[in-house]
Amino acid sequence: MPIRQPAKPGCTSLAQHSDLSYNISAQKIRHARDEMDTLEAIRNRRSVRRYKSGAVPKADLETIVDAARLAATGSNRQPWDFIIVTEKPMIANFKVSCAWIETASAVVVVVMDPKSRWWVEDGAAAIENILLASTALGYGSCWVEGDALPHEEMFRSLLGIPPDRRVMALIPVGIPAETPKPGKKPLEEILHWEKY
Repeated sequence: MPIRQPAKPGCTSLAQHSDLSYNISAQKIRHARDEMDTLEAIRNRRSVRRYKSGAVPKADLETIVDAARLAATGSNRQPWDFIIVTEKPMIANFKVSCAWIETASAVVVVVMDPKSRWWVEDGAAAIENILLASTALGYGSCWVEGDALPHEEMFRSLLGIPPDRRVMALIPVGIPAETPKPGKKPLEEILHWEKY
């Protein structure tokens, strides 16, 4: 949703005060660059596997993980932790999953508590928010799960993750060096009204 303009001085209606509060809160998380609205980020999101050199600022990485924190969860259990890895020697350890991960500026490791009944669904919601927030801020990212799971014990040991937690995914983030153009099924092929 695009940022709404604040209410004009002197306006006192409840709706206008609400708009002003929304605008002030939204401005706190905005950066100097213009951000995409939600639908634009959804349409532009790509699985990026090639990155340019250059660091992702700490503030942007925190914004990305904060978007994950705000994802929907079953019974609001929020059964997650997130580890941001920016040190190149540590990132190099992740290339056992995919060699190209080494070129990312940062990797967000999604750690879940499997005692929570809906930990997989909750983790997936958080990961999608990471991908969309990365896109909105102008970065590339990719959901790495299937290639990471065989190395979960190694990652848990390297990162000091407790044994009762699961490494659900690695999300490399960086300045994109490619713009993949995957084919997506057209809406009319997958949309059904009222019945299948």
